[in-house]
Amino acid sequence: MKPETRAELARPALFLDRELSQLAFNRRVLAQAEDPSIPVLERLRYLCIVSSNLDEFFEVRVASLLAAASVDGVLSEHPALTANLNRVSAECHALVNRQYEILNTEVLPLLEENGVHIVRHSQRTEAQRAWVKDYFEREVRPLLTPIGLDPAHPFPQVVNKSLNFIVALSGKDAFGRGTAIAIVKAPRVLPRIIPLPAGLSDQPGVSFCLLSSIIHAHVADLFSGREVLAYSQFRVTRDSDLWVDEDEVKNLRQALKGELAGRQFGRSVRLEVAKNCPPELSQFLLDQFNLDKTRLYQVDGPVNLVRLNEIAEHMKKPELRFPPFIPGVLNKTVNNDIFATLRRHDMLLHHPFQSFQTVIDFIRSAATDPCVVAIKQTVYRTGMNSDLMEALILAARLGKEVTVVVELMARFDEEANINWADKLEQAGAQVVYGVVGLKTHAKIALVIRREGGNDNATLRYYAHLGTGNYHPTTTKFYTDFGVLTSNPELGRDVNEVFMHLTSLAKPQKLNHIWLAPFALQDQIIKAIRNEAKIAKSGKPARIIVKVNALVDESVIRALYAASQDGVRIDLIVRGACTLRPGVEGLSENIRVRSIIGRFLEHSRIYYFRNDLQHDIYLASADWMNRNLFRRIEVAFPVLDRTLKRRVMAEGLNPYLKDNVNAWELEPDGHYQRRKPRAKQQPFGAQQHLMQTLGTTTVEATRPVPPAQ
Repeated sequence: MKPETRAELARPALFLDRELSQLAFNRRVLAQAEDPSIPVLERLRYLCIVSSNLDEFFEVRVASLLAAASVDGVLSEHPALTANLNRVSAECHALVNRQYEILNTEVLPLLEENGVHIVRHSQRTEAQRAWVKDYFEREVRPLLTPIGLDPAHPFPQVVNKSLNFIVALSGKDAFGRGTAIAIVKAPRVLPRIIPLPAGLSDQPGVSFCLLSSIIHAHVADLFSGREVLAYSQFRVTRDSDLWVDEDEVKNLRQALKGELAGRQFGRSVRLEVAKNCPPELSQFLLDQFNLDKTRLYQVDGPVNLVRLNEIAEHMKKPELRFPPFIPGVLNKTVNNDIFATLRRHDMLLHHPFQSFQTVIDFIRSAATDPCVVAIKQTVYRTGMNSDLMEALILAARLGKEVTVVVELMARFDEEANINWADKLEQAGAQVVYGVVGLKTHAKIALVIRREGGNDNATLRYYAHLGTGNYHPTTTKFYTDFGVLTSNPELGRDVNEVFMHLTSLAKPQKLNHIWLAPFALQDQIIKAIRNEAKIAKSGKPARIIVKVNALVDESVIRALYAASQDGVRIDLIVRGACTLRPGVEGLSENIRVRSIIGRFLEHSRIYYFRNDLQHDIYLASADWMNRNLFRRIEVAFPVLDRTLKRRVMAEGLNPYLKDNVNAWELEPDGHYQRRKPRAKQQPFGAQQHLMQTLGTTTVEATRPVPPAQ
C-alpha cells in the first residue's frame, strides 16, 4: 500500500454523517429541557419540540434510509447501509430514553410543585374516578370501535401517528371463539389532555387526565364477559414523503389531492409502545407492521409527547412561561405611504424582533392602491389562515393582475396550499405551480405600480425579498430578514424570476440575484475561491455564513480549500452540518457553531469580505444539494450601506459573540456548549436583539425554539 493511501485511510472521513448531525441538533434542543433556569412550561415545550422533530425525522430521513437499504421491501445485507441504520437507531433510542427520563424525573415533578397535576388512575380520588367514568361513558365510549381480530376482522389499517391500543383477552367471545387480540383506535376528534373540574381537585392548582389513561382505566368495559390479560397503547410512524410521477401527471394539484390521503398509510418505520407492553404483544405488532426489533421504542409515558403541548396552551400562569415579548414596529413611513418611503430608501426587517405587519401592510396597500396594476408573489408555507393571502384575493377581485406561484409540494403544508390555490383561482388570480420537479422555495413578492402623469407614466417595481416564509405563525417565532426595496435593477431581477417561473423560459441574465438551480452553487463556490485567492496573496480574507444546514459536499470542499489557503471562516449552522471543523491540514481555520434559543434560527446570510460584486447576501437557500439543485431559490444582495451594517450588527456579530445559547462543533461531530469565561459577561444574541429591537424590555433568560 502506498504511504499516501495509508495516510488517507488514517485520517477521519471528510464529512460527518448527516443523520447523526441532525440528531445532534435534537440533543441540543433537549439540553434546553434540562436547563433549570428555563420556566417549566417552556421546558415541557422543548420536550414536545423534540418529539415533533423526531416524528418528521422518522417520516422522512429514516424512511429514506430504509428505502435505500431495501430490495423489494426487504432490508438488504449491505454492510455500509446496515451499519449506518444501526448507528442512527442507537442514537434515536438513546435520545428518546433521555427525553422520557427528563419528563419523569424533572419536568413532571416541577409541574406538580407549581400546581399542574397529571393525575393517573391510581392517584385519583373516588370523586375523580366517578367523573372520569362518566366522561368515558358520555364522550369516549360512543366513539370507540373495538376490533376483535379473526379472519373476518383482520388487523385494521392504522393511521400514521394515531393513538391506538392493543388488548390481550382470555376466554371466548360471544360466538364461542377464542379471539385473543383486539385493537382499539382512539378517536382523533377527542382531546388528548382533559382538565378535571376545579371542584374535584384534592390539591391546589389544575389537574389533568390523559385520554390514554382514561381509556386504559375502562378498557375492560369494552369487552363484556372477557378478562383483559394485558394491554398497551401504541403508535406507528409511517413514511410520509409524498411522491407523484411529475412526468406523467397532467394536473399536479389533482394528483396531490389523491396522494395526501395515502400519506396516512405509507410504509411503517417506527413502532412506539408503553414501557410495560408484554413482549408477545409488541412482537405481534412488529410482525403486523413488518418491522424488526430495532424499530421498537418502549416509552415510559405517553407515546406522543407532542400532545402535552395542550397543557402549556391551557395553563394561564405567566410565571411558568417566558416573559412576554412584543416585537418592534417599523413606523418610518412617509405620511403612511409605504411606496413613497421606499422611493427614498430601502427597508430592512428583522423578524420576529420587528413585526411582520409591515410586510402585510405592503401587500394590503398594493391591493387597494389604484396605481398598482399587478402583484406577484411566491407561496411556500402560509398556513390555513393568512392575511397576506386574503389581501391577494382582494387585489384579484379589485381587478389587479395577481400572479401567485404556489408550491404544492411544501412538505406537510400541501393541503393548506391547495386550499389557497383554489380560493385564489376563484377570485380571478393566475395561479401556477412553479417548475415541475423543482420546489419553489424562494420568498419574493413584487408590486408593479404605474406612476407619473398621463403623458409620462411609467411602471415602477417595488419588491419584498426574504429569508423566511409568508406564514403568520412562523414569522412570530422564526428569525428571518426581509428587504423592501424600489431599486429598479433588483426589481427587474425579481420580475425576471417570476417570468421564468410562469413561462418556463430560460431566465435572462440577472443583475444581482443568484438563482438556483442555475447559478447559486457556482456563485457561492466562486465567492469562496475568490476569498482564497486573496488570502494566498497575503491580504485579509473572511467568510461568515449563517444557514440552517450545511451538507453540500462541493461547497464543503471549497471551504476546506479556502481554509487551507488562510481564509478565516465562521459558520453559524443551526441544524445538520457535515463539515468537520478544526482538522489540522484540512479545516483548522473553520469554526462552526449552533445557536439554540427562544426563537428558531432561520435566516440565511452569506458574507464574503472581498466578493466580486457585493459582500452581504440574504437568501432563501441553505447550503444543501436539494436547495442548490432541486429548488428555485434566490440569494440577493443588501445594497444599502446602512442596512449592510445592520445585517452585520444584528445577524452575524451577536451570534459570534454569544456565550449563552451557543454550541461549538468539534472535529468528531460532537457539540460543546459555550459558557462565559472568567470575568466574561453572559451574552445571548437573541436576548440582545429582543432588548434592542423589541418594544418591551425582557429578562435575559434562555428562550425556547418553537415546534418546526
